[in-house]
Amino acid sequence: MKNIGFIGLGKLGLECAEVFAEHYSVHGYDIYPRVSNSVKVCSIEQVINQSEWIFIAVPTPHTEGYDGSIPSSHMPPRDFGHDAVKDAINQINLYATSPKKVVLISTVLPGTTRKHFVTLLHSQHQFLYNPYLIAMGSVKWDMVNPEMVMVGTEDGNPTALAGELIDIYKTMMQNDPRYVVGTWDECEAIKIFYNTFISAKVGIVNMIQDFAVKIGNINVDVVTDALAASTMRIMGPKYMTAGMGDSGACHPRDNIALRWLAQEYDLGYDMFDTIMHAREIQAENLAKFLHTTAQAHGNLPVVIHGKAYKPNVPYCIGSYSTLVGHYLAKLGTAVKYVDPMADDRTDCVDSVDTPAVILMAHNRGITYGYTGAQSADPDYFEFKPGSVIVDPFRQEPNRKDMKVIHYGNTRNY
Repeated sequence: MKNIGFIGLGKLGLECAEVFAEHYSVHGYDIYPRVSNSVKVCSIEQVINQSEWIFIAVPTPHTEGYDGSIPSSHMPPRDFGHDAVKDAINQINLYATSPKKVVLISTVLPGTTRKHFVTLLHSQHQFLYNPYLIAMGSVKWDMVNPEMVMVGTEDGNPTALAGELIDIYKTMMQNDPRYVVGTWDECEAIKIFYNTFISAKVGIVNMIQDFAVKIGNINVDVVTDALAASTMRIMGPKYMTAGMGDSGACHPRDNIALRWLAQEYDLGYDMFDTIMHAREIQAENLAKFLHTTAQAHGNLPVVIHGKAYKPNVPYCIGSYSTLVGHYLAKLGTAVKYVDPMADDRTDCVDSVDTPAVILMAHNRGITYGYTGAQSADPDYFEFKPGSVIVDPFRQEPNRKDMKVIHYGNTRNY
């Protein structure tokens, strides 16, 4: 029985620790009170001294305003914050009475571990960098069905320690993932460029959606479905449905942080600024469409159905809905959000008693379809007759006494 410790039981760390607890004895600590049926929540000193393996799962946050929920491409590039990771390492140094196997799973920019973290850790301890490919709302499924498991060592060689960690994961996995061993820096790069590839992919399919709206006679899904099936050279099917922009606590901020890295190493160009700028313009285009649609239907109010960055989670950090709302406000159009789970209740209402232009910002099937989830999308409130429903995912069926617009399919409007 392996003794596993988790420092950081936050948005992602607690669910990750609970997956480990299905197979191992797990102790966990967080600066905030946490409750778990399977993880023994205790002091950080107890976690460190009750555990052979210590996983650091603390935040590496961006400065406020750099999460992508409002425009940021005009702002100076910034690196992630490292203080929480450094503090966790210092606590291990302080309390450990025997050598520990330390694993950092938090996302950082390439070069960060070597420059800032391993120099702090006392030499009696061993260190691996092991970032996860997980997402809010499907953390536990993602944990045991990853596309790959990345394990970073100092020189990229598959050390005995890396082998031990891989063996730990093999008992947990439901699929048969690839195990990639590289240097700390290579695994940092794999994780962050994996995320930013997704951002670029979403940006491209939403650009096709913009062309469909402007040119006419185009259903964006016909185009993207054809491209998604073109796996010989250019891509696979995931993230190939045009709709709301890339969002959340990871992908936008990773692009924003890579802007800083491009400047720090004097790369001479900044593709990540272009990706984020395109994301903002695409949100502005959608806001303009909602604005003109509301005007054309008697100045109806605009309601965004879903404020959190995706369904089934409360977090509004990095929300594309609020980015669209920002541009609506610039156009002079007041916007209300309806989302029963949103952690930011600003401008949120529980229902709207009049007809409205309603942006269907959430779609569970699109967001979680890869996990096999088939749950239906319930309305967050009762839509009134005379409403205009704008669906950027083009899934919404016709509704009685309402107009449904499949944004991106201009065969019909």
